Amino acid sequence: MDNIDRRILKLLQENARISLKTIAESTFLSSPAVSARIEKMEKDEVISGYHAQVNPVKLGYHIIAFINLNVVPEDKPKFYDYAEHIPNVLECCCVTGEYSMLMKVAFQSTMELDNFIGQLQKFGKTNTQIVFSTHVGPRGMGVEEQES
Repeated sequence: MDNIDRRILKLLQENARISLKTIAESTFLSSPAVSARIEKMEKDEVISGYHAQVNPVKLGYHIIAFINLNVVPEDKPKFYDYAEHIPNVLECCCVTGEYSMLMKVAFQSTMELDNFIGQLQKFGKTNTQIVFSTHVGPRGMGVEEQES
C-alpha cells in the first residue's frame, strides 16, 4: 500500500460517498485508476465495508452503555449467537482482564437496559457504565502518508 492508497482511504473514511472524480482530482489519477485501487483494497480486505454513521439519539436511543461480562470459555459460542441476534448490541469484543467481553449497547430507556442486563447475567457477572457524553466519537483509522 502506497501513499496514494493511503490518501484514497483517508478520503473514503471522511466521506464514503465521495465521487471517484473527486478522489481522482485529489490524487492526480484517472477515475478508472482510482476505481482499480479501491477494488484491490476491497479484495485485500483493507476496505471491509461502507457505512452510514447514524445518530442513535435521533432514533430514540438515549441510553448508550458499555457492559463488561464474564463468560466462561465453554459458553462463548452460545453467548456469541445470542449477542449477534440482539440489535441493541452495537459492538461485542472478547477482551483481556477481569471480564472476558465488552459490549457497546444502545437502548431507548434504562428499563430496557436493566432488562437486557438481567438476561445477560445467565452468561456471567456484569459491570455496566452508562455514557453521559462522547467527546471523541467513532472515526476512521489513521492512514497518514508515510515519508519515502
